Amino acid sequence: MDPLSQGVLGASLTLSVCKKPHLVSAGMLGLLASMAPDLDTLIRSSQDPLLFLEFHRQFTHSLLFVPIGGLICALVLHLLFAKNRGLTFTQSWFYCTLGYGTHPLLDACTTYGTQLLWPLTDERYAWNVISIIDPVFTLPIVILLVYAIRKHNLWLARIALAWAVIYPSVGMIQRDRAEAVGWQLAKERQHTPLQLEAKPSFANILLWKVIYVTQDTYHVDAVRVGSAIKIYPGESIEKLDINKDFPWLGSDSQQAKDIERFAHFSNGYLAQDPNNKLRIIDVRYSVIPNQTKALWSITLSPLANSESHVEYSTHRDTSPATRQIFFTMLQGD
Repeated sequence: MDPLSQGVLGASLTLSVCKKPHLVSAGMLGLLASMAPDLDTLIRSSQDPLLFLEFHRQFTHSLLFVPIGGLICALVLHLLFAKNRGLTFTQSWFYCTLGYGTHPLLDACTTYGTQLLWPLTDERYAWNVISIIDPVFTLPIVILLVYAIRKHNLWLARIALAWAVIYPSVGMIQRDRAEAVGWQLAKERQHTPLQLEAKPSFANILLWKVIYVTQDTYHVDAVRVGSAIKIYPGESIEKLDINKDFPWLGSDSQQAKDIERFAHFSNGYLAQDPNNKLRIIDVRYSVIPNQTKALWSITLSPLANSESHVEYSTHRDTSPATRQIFFTMLQGD
């Protein structure tokens, strides 16, 4: 999730359990500690463009690391926000750990994938119940927390925390509705999916991207699950076949290893870009949910030596035409 959502969720939890004299400091500790795990984005390399993908949402987002992350935050934040307000270091550690612990759980509610149980497993958990940014989730929490601090009313913080649980729960119901539509679509097309997932589109839990996998193909559709169901039939694209799509690629080359790393990050949802035969796309994400136009990709080079990395690129189509298509679908038109 975005830093603001992470911060206010952490603050809502610490304010919900603190005593009134600790209200400001507990809220500040929860706010800052809950944003700290995303400092892993600083782990980058100019030589290895996929290094940040490997470490983002990895050890700093593991539930096993939460007490350690809370301790590190307390060591930094206690002197700044808590010691002069009467909190002991143990109390600061407690509030920081609570705030820090909300971060990986909220991230797992999104579609990106979070290594909750690292180092026991490197599996990326993605519950697909909320978008990476969703103002309907975040703004009520912000408003309630502002009033909780101004009015010294801890119950407002508890209501904010309740909303932070209720909204993803509604998202889970919406996800299951979208997946049910996806299974019905596949049945009508006489397809037998090997895997099917529904993912919320940007900033809402009303319009969903449904992806299902057959033997050689990804099928992408959009489904609006409001009081009525609206289906937007979409595109299909062949699954990546490295031997067929890149016959010149050495199996021991760094580029081949980078494809494996990108596949792990993308949960295997890879395809060759039809507009650029040297590009591999992550099929899971697109601005328009019934399209395969990816938000990020890697590009290979047949001229690269065996130690050269792939090129990583992001693709953000925010043109007026794209926005209009998205909002038209969101409105159910």
